[in-house]
Amino acid sequence: MSLHFPKNAPTKGPMPTAIPSSPTTFRFKSSNIVTFLLHNHNNNQPHLSTSFHNHKPTTTTATEKLSKSSSTSNSCISSSPSGSFSLIRTKMVAMVAVDPYVLWTFFASLLGFVTLSVLRRRNYGNGMAKDRGKVQKNKNNTNKSLVSEQCVKSSDEGEFRPVYLSGTDVIIVGAGVAGAALAHTLAKEGRRVHVIERDLTEPDRIVGELLQPGGYLKLIELGLEDCVEEIDAQRVHGYALFKDGKNTRLTYPLEQFHSDVAGRSFHNGRFIQRMREKASKLTNVQLEQGTVTSLLEENGTIKGVQYKTKDGQELKAYAPLTIVCDGCFSNLRRSLCKPQVEVPSCFVGLILENCELPFANHGHVILGDPSPILFYPISSTEVRCLVDVPGQKLPPIANGEMANYLKTVVAPQVPPELHDAFISAVDKGNIRTMPNRSMPANPQPTPGALLMGDAFNMRHPLTGGGMTVALSDIVVLRDLLKPLRDLHDPASLCKYLESFYTLRKPVASTINTLAGALYKVFSASPDEARKVMRQACFDYLSLGGTCSTGPVALLSGLNPHPLSLVLHFFGVAVYGVGRLLLPFPSPKRIWIGVRLILSASGIIIPIIKAEGVRQMFFPATIPAYHGAPPVE
Repeated sequence: MSLHFPKNAPTKGPMPTAIPSSPTTFRFKSSNIVTFLLHNHNNNQPHLSTSFHNHKPTTTTATEKLSKSSSTSNSCISSSPSGSFSLIRTKMVAMVAVDPYVLWTFFASLLGFVTLSVLRRRNYGNGMAKDRGKVQKNKNNTNKSLVSEQCVKSSDEGEFRPVYLSGTDVIIVGAGVAGAALAHTLAKEGRRVHVIERDLTEPDRIVGELLQPGGYLKLIELGLEDCVEEIDAQRVHGYALFKDGKNTRLTYPLEQFHSDVAGRSFHNGRFIQRMREKASKLTNVQLEQGTVTSLLEENGTIKGVQYKTKDGQELKAYAPLTIVCDGCFSNLRRSLCKPQVEVPSCFVGLILENCELPFANHGHVILGDPSPILFYPISSTEVRCLVDVPGQKLPPIANGEMANYLKTVVAPQVPPELHDAFISAVDKGNIRTMPNRSMPANPQPTPGALLMGDAFNMRHPLTGGGMTVALSDIVVLRDLLKPLRDLHDPASLCKYLESFYTLRKPVASTINTLAGALYKVFSASPDEARKVMRQACFDYLSLGGTCSTGPVALLSGLNPHPLSLVLHFFGVAVYGVGRLLLPFPSPKRIWIGVRLILSASGIIIPIIKAEGVRQMFFPATIPAYHGAPPVE
């Protein structure tokens, strides 16, 4: 008989059942022991008519023998009175003299009784399943994790099903900024996390390179601030605005924070690799390369994912909670939300080398025609340039039309300090493009699953607020899950996590609304009222004091208050109208002022409506806001 235990099995829990290594044949009937002991126990009793030689040999399996031996042993013990050790020894010798199999039967019965007694007391293997067929191990050479998941192909069902050796609490689809940070955060909270990322090589993107101070504070809160070290990240202290030859500098209001708190700009791929590396060092994180093809749904509940490994194997992974963070091009979000994706423009990206920005350690925004142009450092020797091109149709790069557009339309609007470096970057030909997507959060709560990151919510990247929103969402989710030890009640968990969509609103809605509104205000327009609004915004921010620190605090994530955003936005509109009416109003100026107010309302009200008026301004009136953790 052999007992099979899993490798690295926990010390507590029910023991697995004893499984014989191979069928064993015993030629006896266990009832003989009872006959023999009763016969030898009391000489005054009449001889029982049953004898060993009257029975025919019987073949029993090891499992039957184990159960019969247990009952036999109980019979022997219950029928034996208290006696001396010598009497017992005499009886055992007599047993051997009569039949040599009797002695081994006695010991087997005794061992079976003791084994079953121990097995009844111990409690191990809650989720232990019997193997029905061949085990296919999915090995991950990147991360030697204690979290081990095997996919077993059932010989009778022909389906893949998981066998949890240590179990998985959360599956995370995608290991970008949101996915990698979330994996590290949940693992630190004791969750067993399985991360499936399509490509684990270093990403090469032209967005996600500027982290606002509010996002850096969230990074500190998550214990990931060291991920911006050793990647040549640059500190960012504010913005510089340029319009028609004039400029103004806007500094982050960081007086109340530690001196290390500031914005950070870097190569996006380096930052992500640092976070992946830190997450994979945790023993309860399994980081695997694979492409998730679908979510596994059963009776309206997401049970896990189906994915294809790097080697082309089709596998399934199961967990009580699946979090989808597969980015702006997500192919899984349609089953978890109602996406309304807009592409208002595209970015054309260049890298300028060995040049000095007019304002060191600042992002630069040129209010160009037809739309803004951005410059910011991403290393000690490189400056990223992003040229916004309205619409989805771009000049072709292959035939030189894009290079001609950049030289003739964009270059004349670039500050003189950057002009030569800009032309040199265009001539090198390393021109990249990226569509700028916007999608309000419109969740469809689904038991067993959650959306996060750009798969869930996007805004125009003009303000560089995407990573700040993602990291803030992770903090909210971490705090919600912290009191929960068990995630295996998907209905209750889904109801409880509805509060996530409301609790995230102050930060998310403020940054989303500001990004959408500023892009429309900063873009050129033939409409006279929009022109006045654009100039009024530049002048309002140039006033200094609260007029500059207030909007910058909103943009940086340091003051996530939607009401403050609305007040400043309409403050710009009123400021523009006031300048129109002074010193003397005229019918034309009054009309332009009215259109300016209407234009401002037309910009911000649809954005607020998409975000949710009640969620933004009156979150406490939503029942989910006060949701309590489910009782375990």
